[in-house]
Amino acid sequence: MAHLLDLDQLRTFVAIADSGSFTRAADTVHKTQSAVSMQMRRLEERIGKPIFGRDGRSAKLTEHGERLLGYARRMVRLSDETVAAFDDEELSGRVRLGTPDDYADRFLPEILARFSRSNPRVEVTVVCEPTVQLVEALRAGELDLGIITNIKETPTAEVVRQEPLLWVVSNHHSLEEEETLPLALGRDTCCWRRTAIEALGTTNRRYRLLYASNNSTALAAAVLAGLAISVQPESALRPGMRVLGEAEGFPRLAPCEIGLMRAPNRPSTPIMDALAEHIVSSLDNLSMRAAAE
Repeated sequence: MAHLLDLDQLRTFVAIADSGSFTRAADTVHKTQSAVSMQMRRLEERIGKPIFGRDGRSAKLTEHGERLLGYARRMVRLSDETVAAFDDEELSGRVRLGTPDDYADRFLPEILARFSRSNPRVEVTVVCEPTVQLVEALRAGELDLGIITNIKETPTAEVVRQEPLLWVVSNHHSLEEEETLPLALGRDTCCWRRTAIEALGTTNRRYRLLYASNNSTALAAAVLAGLAISVQPESALRPGMRVLGEAEGFPRLAPCEIGLMRAPNRPSTPIMDALAEHIVSSLDNLSMRAAAE
């Protein structure tokens, strides 16, 4: 390869791969879509290989694109770390973040990776609790930020993501055909549990609550073992789960809203603002397909 790679082009390339869209990537890197397209044409010219599929403005990577992505991520990360190491005004300190365990499993890797690259001197303390406990901790000043399931009792939460809430059962079992449906749901403070039970109340289906837990892994285990039916947001679907719909007699559920809540009784800080921006950006850019994987 005769030419040096352009770091700005690589940063744009990574943004496209992460967001799955030229348009969303343009917003992320603060460029016009035409400028992003031009950068990618020049990047392909530099490496001499096609990196995107040739079907319009598709953001699907070719085999060469997938290979380039690993190098690009490392180069961009090293550049950010190098600049941060010599930045005397870099943020430092501690921020406390609360999230339910299922959101921690699905969303935190992306959020923390992006935040840490930009703010390597900030310590992030993560607390995993159900939404109700997180709201109490935020109001008591024990947490700075919380990723919560948005409920009516938390009007101060900003909705940053919305996705379908679905009935799920094991791929290898037909529990939906049983006369009394076995359910695995959250504990009595869980808003998804209330949503599911209220929805079943509008039908003639009989049910019994077989398992109750605030741990999403435990509920998923009950489903995958063929012991019960549960409700899960679309991004939490796992291999081996099957979605049940109106054709099987299950009513449509209100969508799952994921909110960002700040501690109401303490002033915001630059560290809190920076982490909040990364949370909003990560949840907005995270495609359903990537989350499900």
